[in-house]
Amino acid sequence: MKKKNFIYRIIEREISRKKIKNICTRFPPDPNGQLHIGHVKSIYLNFNIAKHYNGSFNLRIDDTNPSEENEKYTKEIINDIRWLGLKWNGKINYSSEYFEKFYEYAVYLIKKNLAYVDELSKSSIRDYRGTLKTPGKNSPYRNRSISENLKIFENMKNGMFKEGKACLRAKIDMSSPNINMRDPVFYRIKYKKHFRCNYKWCIYPTYDFSHCIADAIEGVTHSICTLEFQNNRPLYNWILKSIDLPKKPKQYEFSRLNISYMITSKRKINQLIKKNILFGWDDPRIPTISGLRRRGYTANSILKFCSKLGISKQESIVESELLESCIRSDLNKSAPRVMVVLDPIKLIIENMYHKEEMLVFNNHPNIKSIGKRNVPFSKFIYIDRNDFLEKYEEDRKVLSIGEKVRLRNSYVIQANSIKKDRHGNILEIYCTYDPKSLKKDFKNKEKLRAVIHWVSVIHGINIKVNLYDKLFTVKHPFNYKEIESIINPLSLIVKKGIAEPSLANSKPGEIFQFEREGYFCADLKEHNSKNLIFNRIVELKRYKFNKKRKK
Repeated sequence: MKKKNFIYRIIEREISRKKIKNICTRFPPDPNGQLHIGHVKSIYLNFNIAKHYNGSFNLRIDDTNPSEENEKYTKEIINDIRWLGLKWNGKINYSSEYFEKFYEYAVYLIKKNLAYVDELSKSSIRDYRGTLKTPGKNSPYRNRSISENLKIFENMKNGMFKEGKACLRAKIDMSSPNINMRDPVFYRIKYKKHFRCNYKWCIYPTYDFSHCIADAIEGVTHSICTLEFQNNRPLYNWILKSIDLPKKPKQYEFSRLNISYMITSKRKINQLIKKNILFGWDDPRIPTISGLRRRGYTANSILKFCSKLGISKQESIVESELLESCIRSDLNKSAPRVMVVLDPIKLIIENMYHKEEMLVFNNHPNIKSIGKRNVPFSKFIYIDRNDFLEKYEEDRKVLSIGEKVRLRNSYVIQANSIKKDRHGNILEIYCTYDPKSLKKDFKNKEKLRAVIHWVSVIHGINIKVNLYDKLFTVKHPFNYKEIESIINPLSLIVKKGIAEPSLANSKPGEIFQFEREGYFCADLKEHNSKNLIFNRIVELKRYKFNKKRKK
């Protein structure tokens, strides 16, 4: 993320004109779901602005709606931000800490004749508000006296109204071209248990009313949000001016994050979870932080992705390949290599007269510190079915009858014959090997067709592999209302693979490169010594456009 985006330039001007000294930014998540990568863009921006100017970065949980929020989401939000390594200053703030203050300021607005209690129904309020083309009209309750409004508002607070029978609205301008300024609702009645306040309150402030006041209380200087709040900025400023708070933060907006083949809408994600299309908020196919973490994305790769994003007011779509390239780049430097065969076919080395031998492999081709491992080699091995063709094809770098290939980090073999079942399916491949071809200084005069991976039949272990792909069939799923209709039926393919025995001791969260297949992560929830489950994080780049290679 380039430092000199338009928000940095605004701050630079303010500092040069001595309008501001101590920068303070914030991230105010609503605990009605889990964080996604769009939130990370905002957290990363706010965190780095504060860091760059030696300021403060606040975390505030916006817990003003007990109907949808809970403690579980709050804990997950906090854990996600900690996992990312983006530290906030001081304690975690909660909007509920300011409920008394919010109520006092609401009473203050009533006394200034800038707010009133309305008893219109929700649908009537919507009708009275008008449209983008037609002005709204005043509520019949708008001209109540100040004393009457104070009394009724107190009755609301004391639980003397049923839910939905009254609300507190600002008194601004029902003919304003900005619909957000047409007497917006500031307080509503909700008889729900609040996870921090229990049943102490039955009236709750709206986000529009609470968050600007909370910003001011906390000394936030720059309230940075996404473009959907742009039309709310006049209301943000109106509240701060009307209450006459000593500190007046300023709101600035930037474009939200849209990534091809992904959705970053908590409402839509929750919709798919409720319909059992997704397993939950940590489904590895969605870009929630928990989903990305479970799939195997590292915090470093996600932050690197955010560092490459531009900050502007221009709506744009980021290609999902950028995120994939960030995780590839990160894991290429650290992931140990192992061999796993996902579609096994048996290969018999006819001229190998000893049953087995042990080979020693480097865990990484370039980084010695990652260590070595023992890999058993035997007369009977598995190779991937995609790596064999009965008849030679010029453009396929695979093993064929009469052709030679090298088995990864081991011997050169030549396929001589095959065995089929009565349906014509290949059951076994019969080969010979060159026992002298193991040495590094082995000089082969003939050009080898390929290098393929393998696993010893008698030593291989069974694993379950989740091959995750794009969740949607269209590039811009965020434009669709009925997103269930564009779910990719191949977004998850489950396979039973055969792995080299070193994976038997793998722990949940461990990441490996399956040679020639991609990067995989041991599942955080279900992986154990008796149930080895690996999630594909991303394919290797070189296979991305190889149409011949089957998924």
